Amino acid sequence: MQLKIYNTETREKDPIFPHDSPTLRMYTCGPTIYDFAHIGNFRTYVFEDLLRRAIQYFGFKVEQAMNITDIDDKTIRGAIAKNISLKEYTDPFKKAFFDDLETLNIQKVEHYPAATDYIPEMIQMIETLMQKGFAYKSSNGSIYFSIRHCPTYGRLSHLNLDDLKANASGENEADEYDKENIADFVLWKAYDPNRDGKIFWESPFGRGRPGWHIECSAMATKLLGQTIDIHCGGVDNMFPHHENEIAQSECCSGHRFVHTWVHAEHLLVDHKKMSKSLGNFHTLRDLLKKGYTGSEVRYLLLSTHYRTQLNFTFAGLDAARSSLQRVEDLAIRLRLVQDMHPTTASLDRAALRFKTALADDLNISAALAALFDLIRELNTLADDGKLGYEEAQRALKLFEEWDQVLGVLPIKKKEEEIPVELLRFLEKRETARREKNWLVSDEMRDAIYGRGYIIEDTPTGARLKKK
Repeated sequence: MQLKIYNTETREKDPIFPHDSPTLRMYTCGPTIYDFAHIGNFRTYVFEDLLRRAIQYFGFKVEQAMNITDIDDKTIRGAIAKNISLKEYTDPFKKAFFDDLETLNIQKVEHYPAATDYIPEMIQMIETLMQKGFAYKSSNGSIYFSIRHCPTYGRLSHLNLDDLKANASGENEADEYDKENIADFVLWKAYDPNRDGKIFWESPFGRGRPGWHIECSAMATKLLGQTIDIHCGGVDNMFPHHENEIAQSECCSGHRFVHTWVHAEHLLVDHKKMSKSLGNFHTLRDLLKKGYTGSEVRYLLLSTHYRTQLNFTFAGLDAARSSLQRVEDLAIRLRLVQDMHPTTASLDRAALRFKTALADDLNISAALAALFDLIRELNTLADDGKLGYEEAQRALKLFEEWDQVLGVLPIKKKEEEIPVELLRFLEKRETARREKNWLVSDEMRDAIYGRGYIIEDTPTGARLKKK
């Protein structure tokens, strides 16, 4: 079975595999660390983690780079406003980002390049583009890429160059003047003391700083080579950012830059664009403060297909909590099965359904349907006393395999420390039930409930569980 992913450039589901090395090389656009990342950002990062895990699930090794953008108009403005260095300003947000990745159980990737660490590579790339005639210096000292010298420009976003309007390059309006073409984009921004304060780098073109687009190209090609297998990001990065990456990378190297482009759709909040002015702007920290867990947020973010807009609601988070509770309840039940019944559950069929769904452009809805259909079937067998030990253990192992991809299933045994007093209450309750002393039995039950626990009667006896 072959994993296929929708390629934005070809508009087809293309097979995923390493093209010219044993390891599949993937580049993903990371955060701009001027503030805490919001849940719209994490929708993309969770999808990219799902893709990475799926690639591994289908037997490939992955080498991935996720950039950290610490040179940007917003990071520079923030540092100047606080009168501190760029590093002092961005470091807290960088740490917070990695904390959030851990909370969401997003796998660590092999490389996290920061733009400030790759200035020499960016300068070298710009010099090569100028030598080859693809870039020029404007009268204000900035260096621009000339799109009229790149005949394939627009092939990713399928845009007609004649239809491009002002600011199509994605740069600030202040950078738009003195260009040969309205869609030319900046490679190196000449130093402006009013805008940049004391933040600049020396270069053969004069003081300044790199443009946003050149940062990713330089880091990607330095770490992963001139041609990489997969490049991911949010759909809003497709144009102009990714289009510009293709142009400058391929004109510099003379080689194809990326084989497969993959883009995740937007996240909406109550069917509206997330905005601080609308009061619907949420960071992961906001949701944790409301009592939700990283697992619940992760489940909600991955449960909608990546090419479909995700509508975030708190009701959706509550539903995610219920779904995960169903998985955990079954896992507990499976571990308690001791009877030796013959196999009757369709574990092999469920496994095939799950893998087939993933192979088809990460069809997460079908994959989760396979999971919950199996949960329903196993619960029915357990209710009827037809679920055997061997089958229960196979089911647990299958869920563990699936969780290598999903990264969110609560199937590991939790060693919960129950207060001794409550265990004594439970023992008194069991004794009272055997003696048919219902008054004492009810008193012990109520005392246990009052302390935030419930009693589960299982084939191997009663046990306590937190509400």
